[in-house]
Amino acid sequence: MIYLQLFLSFLQIGLFSFGGGYAAMPLIQGQVVTQHGWLSMEEFTDLITISQMTPGPIAVNSATFVGIKIAGIPGALVATGGCILPSCVIVTLIAKLYLKYRNMAMLQGVLNSLRPAVVAMIASAGISILLTAFWGSGAAISLLGTNWVLVAIFAVCLVLLQKFKMNPIWVMVLAGVLKVLAALVAGA
Repeated sequence: MIYLQLFLSFLQIGLFSFGGGYAAMPLIQGQVVTQHGWLSMEEFTDLITISQMTPGPIAVNSATFVGIKIAGIPGALVATGGCILPSCVIVTLIAKLYLKYRNMAMLQGVLNSLRPAVVAMIASAGISILLTAFWGSGAAISLLGTNWVLVAIFAVCLVLLQKFKMNPIWVMVLAGVLKVLAALVAGA
């Protein structure tokens, strides 16, 4: 039964995650954290971090991670299969239709209308993760409850990415090193 739940959950994610991996985060959160309770919000933020750091699409990496955690290697295969199946079928169909109707104005209008929804889904996921990182899952937002070390690391990373155009991979590595150093200093 768990294999069917994993397959159907990630089938839904794969079917409705227009706009790529970041747009899929609210859907993954809804299935994995809210609906099934397979992960806590803290585990979900760890999942997103791991999924971004490993090669491949975020949704597929998330499916594999959740599948392994819930039902081992067979669970990972089932969840990953559910996640990629809709894409394989839809891309094949859309490629055929797009080649046939690519100059149609209505098609261009539909594609343009999807962009704001994708941006909103990405922003929603980002804000959710940011709130969990700075204040913890379910905690009230207050100055006293703020994790200022993570706020400082976030600010440094934002400056490095925006102002200095630093490679995102190196920024992630630096953020990890800064967090480890902060934990070592706090523990000493």
